[in-house]
Amino acid sequence: MSRVLVTGFEPFGGETTNPSYDAAVLVPGATAVELPCVFADAPAALREAIERYDPDVVLCTGQAGGRAGITMEKVAINLIEARIPDNAGARPSGVPVVPGGPDAYLSRLPVKAMVRAVRTEGIPAAVSYTAGTFVCNQVAYELAHLIATERPGLRGGFVHVPYAPHQVSGVTGADRPSMDTATVARALGVLVQASDGVEDDLPEGAVQ
Repeated sequence: MSRVLVTGFEPFGGETTNPSYDAAVLVPGATAVELPCVFADAPAALREAIERYDPDVVLCTGQAGGRAGITMEKVAINLIEARIPDNAGARPSGVPVVPGGPDAYLSRLPVKAMVRAVRTEGIPAAVSYTAGTFVCNQVAYELAHLIATERPGLRGGFVHVPYAPHQVSGVTGADRPSMDTATVARALGVLVQASDGVEDDLPEGAVQ
């Protein structure tokens, strides 16, 4: 049986909760770790968790307010452009995640097949081609770089989740969709199973 690590983030941007970690702790059979939303600390925290638990599969998750479904990230870029300060007050701009690293990494996971598996459960999901330039993308890139340079046998990737309903309660606007935490956790469980059990991805254009 595969060892599974699911990470989520601490609350940031004035929020009091983060649905990524709230859902991570509910994924059956997985070890959940909360990462700091701090540029200076998140990579080390991710590495420490991987070294401590020695997982076969790592699914890193983060909140993407405004997205209506589960979004599996295909690309992580070697760039930090913080639109808001992190939880330590830092707001780096125009700096690489890993100096000298590749401009970008494409996920080695079967992301389209994973998205289809989630949709089969009746949960909205899509492939995303931008993880942003905040701490989420930093962690996505760091994970991909670690796999490429040190742990080639590790299967890992990044997924964004919507706001939780309580975060948008009383807020109007079409850009504030949400998904309950139990559903997010169920989707993450499906993604873990698909990432560990599917070798070949679907053809281009099979899932948008």
